[in-house]
Amino acid sequence: MPIFTLIWLLAGIVLCLMELLLPTAFVQFIMGISALVVALLSYLGLESIWLQVVIWLSLSTLLVVVSRRFLQPPARKSKITDAVIGETLTEILPGQAGRVLYEGNSWRARCDDDKISIGTGQTVYVVSREGTTLIVMPENVLHS
Repeated sequence: MPIFTLIWLLAGIVLCLMELLLPTAFVQFIMGISALVVALLSYLGLESIWLQVVIWLSLSTLLVVVSRRFLQPPARKSKITDAVIGETLTEILPGQAGRVLYEGNSWRARCDDDKISIGTGQTVYVVSREGTTLIVMPENVLHS
């Protein structure tokens, strides 16, 4: 068995096992699988070490890109993850911004409906976020 075949085989096994110890979102595992494929090609007669390295790099890159497409969870539209309830600190007039207490911080906020006014101290639901501005709806509108 050629020496480079053993090196690729060992590298593939080490990379696959490292994924178990130090998770990297399957990158090390994919690089290990690519090294095992190159070990097989080396065993079958591919002798050029430079070509082996190019195949390993190309195959690793291709598999990482392809796996990201299938393993990545779908992106959420809303960036609001936990709490969705806030309280107005200032009045939010129709079409204008005000201030809302959300997760212990004061945020700039505007109403999702440009025709609704929200008074001070009212409970609001955060429906989305645009940059640093929260888009809110008053509690009484959503429960009607």
